[in-house]
Amino acid sequence: MAEVHVQEGEVLESALRRFKRKVQQEDIIKEIKRHSFYLKPGEKKRTKEALARKRNRKKRTRDTE
Repeated sequence: MAEVHVQEGEVLESALRRFKRKVQQEDIIKEIKRHSFYLKPGEKKRTKEALARKRNRKKRTRDTE
């Protein structure tokens, strides 16, 4: 869990900026989005395979350049 302590004399905006950065580094938002709805096992498998195809296609185009 991301936690940021506001230091003495620190502006709230800078503490909020540090908090946002920490949340982004820990991939908390990505994890919440992944668990926000249920995917059937077959759907999960299809999306995983689609992402793998996309990664491979991207990798092949980089190799040809």
